Amino acid sequence: MSLFVEKYGGTSVADAERINAVADNVAKSHQQGHQMVVVLSAMSGETNRLLALADQIHPDADAREVDMLVSTGEQVTIALLAMALHHRGIDARSYTGGQVNILTDNVYGKARIVDIDAQRIRTDLEQNRVVVVAGFQGVDNEGNITTLGRGGSDTTAVALAAALSADECKIYTDVDGVYTCDPRIEPNARRLDKITFEEMLELASSGAKVLQTRSVEFAGKYRVPLRVLSSFAPDQGTLITFEENSSMEQPLISGIAYSKDEAKLTIVGVPDEPGVASKILEPISAAHINIDMIVQNVGDDGTTDFTFTVPRADFETSRNILESIAKSLLAKEVRADINMAKVSVVGVGMRSHAGVATTMFKALAQEGINIILISTSEIKISVVIDDKYLELAIRSLHKAFQLDESGNDITGKKQQ
Repeated sequence: MSLFVEKYGGTSVADAERINAVADNVAKSHQQGHQMVVVLSAMSGETNRLLALADQIHPDADAREVDMLVSTGEQVTIALLAMALHHRGIDARSYTGGQVNILTDNVYGKARIVDIDAQRIRTDLEQNRVVVVAGFQGVDNEGNITTLGRGGSDTTAVALAAALSADECKIYTDVDGVYTCDPRIEPNARRLDKITFEEMLELASSGAKVLQTRSVEFAGKYRVPLRVLSSFAPDQGTLITFEENSSMEQPLISGIAYSKDEAKLTIVGVPDEPGVASKILEPISAAHINIDMIVQNVGDDGTTDFTFTVPRADFETSRNILESIAKSLLAKEVRADINMAKVSVVGVGMRSHAGVATTMFKALAQEGINIILISTSEIKISVVIDDKYLELAIRSLHKAFQLDESGNDITGKKQQ
């Protein structure tokens, strides 16, 4: 008997037909003797619908009330799945995040999981029940409902798998695994059978939408076996593993990720002195805004230009904060550009191979694509470019690194 945590995304529970299909899948595993915990997202589009309603009522609604509202989407799907399992003769119970004691901090809309008391779930599993849990949500110390941000159901599933020491956490979505790049942009994109946690974390943090970054961090920290599969086509998907065996070390680059969600801000002519970077970035971080790439250029006149990128959704807030900082630091000006995109190449093979940056920059140059910012890690190189060149950049890099060349069949385009 194995303990599985399975997460189904919004497209997997979009209507009654698909919820019944999920129930069939869960029932099959349960009847084979496995213990099952199922985490669900809201129906596809439901969270956006609720946010649109909130905007009609109050464009700047209180964050606590927004979380109270959007958390209801998952309550609908978990109740419907429990009913579907009952109809199949399987004992099941649905729970909100608060009912299974998923404790978070109180940063509404972007809450982080602090602790999980899994005893209630364990008791149900011991009584041969399927446990169905609302993803994306928890409660803070005062009992207020909180949400974990977009893609938070992935994090819920992995966190529960860690708390329960599950044999595997399966993320069912509308794609059948992790690809060398987005197959909607590059038709020759290839599904990977395996990928390391390090690579998956870099891909997720660089814009790959298959898994939420925080869910991969959780899985890596607690060594939770993780698999990405399609809920619409039977397949083994992609296994995210800790092992870097010889077959996995052969590819120089495993994948290409991108993000259209980039905005660039530059504060020009601030004093080049100790502590200036902290004075610039601390107020941005205090507003719970994630800062991505950072570049500092020191001039001959004793001043420095400081450039960084933020998500587009946080652009206006970041610019307002930066303009206030510029006044206090007597900076010359603040420059901003919202039409940015980030492209990243990722692979553990970088550790033992030289020339990755050269290949990347040459491929972009041949297409006339100018690089605005560059950032590197041990297994990743990221560049910021004008967003109008994004798809061209992805296709040229996929070809340059020969990512379509493999003994495996190129299968599993996005399912409809």
